[in-house]
Amino acid sequence: MLTKLSIYNYALINDMSISFSKGFTTITGETGAGKSIMLGALGLVLGKRADSSVLMNQDKKCVIEAEFHIQDYQLESFFKENDLDYEAHTIIRRELLSSGKSRAFINDTPVRLSLLNNLQNSLIDIHSQHQTLQLNDQNFQFALIDALAGTTALTKQFLDKRKKFNRLQAELEQLSIQSQQDKNQEDYNLFLLRELEEANFQLAEQEELEEKQKQYSNGELIQQNLNEAFQIVSNDELGVVNQMHKIIFNLDKIKSFSKQYDELYRRLESSYIDLKDIESELENILESILFDPSDLDRINNRLQLLYDLYKKHKVVSMDELLKVKDELAEKVENTSNAEEHLSLKKQEIEKERKTLIALGKKISNQRKKTIPELEKDLVYVLNELGIPEARFEIKLDSTNQFFDNGTDQIAWLFSANKGSRLGSLKQVASGGELSRIMLAVKSILALHSKLPTILFDEIDTGVSGEIALKMGAIMKRMSKKMQVISITHLPQIAAKGIEQMKVYKYSQEQQTHTGIKRLNIEERIQEIAEMLGGKNITDTAQKHALQLLQ
Repeated sequence: MLTKLSIYNYALINDMSISFSKGFTTITGETGAGKSIMLGALGLVLGKRADSSVLMNQDKKCVIEAEFHIQDYQLESFFKENDLDYEAHTIIRRELLSSGKSRAFINDTPVRLSLLNNLQNSLIDIHSQHQTLQLNDQNFQFALIDALAGTTALTKQFLDKRKKFNRLQAELEQLSIQSQQDKNQEDYNLFLLRELEEANFQLAEQEELEEKQKQYSNGELIQQNLNEAFQIVSNDELGVVNQMHKIIFNLDKIKSFSKQYDELYRRLESSYIDLKDIESELENILESILFDPSDLDRINNRLQLLYDLYKKHKVVSMDELLKVKDELAEKVENTSNAEEHLSLKKQEIEKERKTLIALGKKISNQRKKTIPELEKDLVYVLNELGIPEARFEIKLDSTNQFFDNGTDQIAWLFSANKGSRLGSLKQVASGGELSRIMLAVKSILALHSKLPTILFDEIDTGVSGEIALKMGAIMKRMSKKMQVISITHLPQIAAKGIEQMKVYKYSQEQQTHTGIKRLNIEERIQEIAEMLGGKNITDTAQKHALQLLQ
């Protein structure tokens, strides 16, 4: 339940803090006093969007805090799933800067606005005046019946299944289109694949071919230089090997006289071994090397084939070409297996269709069991609210269509007068009747819901007198199950509150401000008397106010 609301630098509110108790609280005040401002601030802290124009002082930030006692409402899992610290006394804070940026916190942990909106659904139901029009909305009508029938979880499951069903149908359509395209391209794809398979290129082949091409194109130059190098190394008289052997022979005679000579000897000996290896390798290369012009033609043709395939498939590397080959193989395989794939996808869709049909029937059956009791309860409450001839008929028709919440279509039919034909709420219900129907709906929901708080913003629009008394009595009865707060302009409802608060305007430093205060019994008498008879309060109005309070 809402325990405290603090507002700083918002609209006409400079700095205000008000505590709320459980039970039934009424909020009154003159038109334009700022009741809607307080409601706007509460909406802001619960996730609604706003801009910097709501700041009273543009040099300061706006801060709104709402404190909730949530121990009895099984919200631990919500906090755990969203990595939040769970506190029985939870504080939600919203800060709005003059730049237009805002920040939101739950128990001092920064959160997104979407998370605030999700949490609000478990904390408070704010009924604004325009929401009475929701009675004409089928989604609202279904939501009410599903809440009473216990099918809310089933409808969510249905929606998830329907999304999967729609996705599978889209996949089937795409598969059919792709299958037809592949079929049209089947012969050409097969030709391209066989061409690549016959070419049989390997991943590193391009580099190898290009290296060989360089060698074969410069064969004469390579042979000439290799031969000269071998002669320089291996000549019997002046070759490098023979000359180095002589140097080693000389150092061998003196190596024992100095470590330095010995080290030079060892280094030359090691180099001599390397040089002998080089001599041997040069000799082997010269004996084996043979640059056949026909080999060069073969290499050039192989490379040209590769470059032509690159151009044909619009690729620039062997890796990309081999990827094209794999894709073509997959297309050819898919074409040959297309009918099987389509058949399997259709079977999967049919399985989901049967699941949806069965789930839709289950939801529909539970709804149909609930509807007679709901019709009866609505008529009973409306009788209390001064519509003794009220009749309600909720028509639920099963279809073969899959909607977001099942397979049913719904129509709420209503008649307020004996002998009148039933019609849709939009056609036959007046504004005052819609207000009473909405209150009846909320009062029935209160018996089944564990929602901590409900706030009514002038749900009494279009009613007065004895009906207002009865509306107040129903809200007071609801407050035994939940915290009820009602912003009202009717004294009959204001008097039913266990507590009453007044929103008022005052001037300070040549600026208008909005404030709120809790009224004691004497102030309540004065406020209700003024609501009854205007500013000039008479003894009769005071007595009437006292009677209402008693």
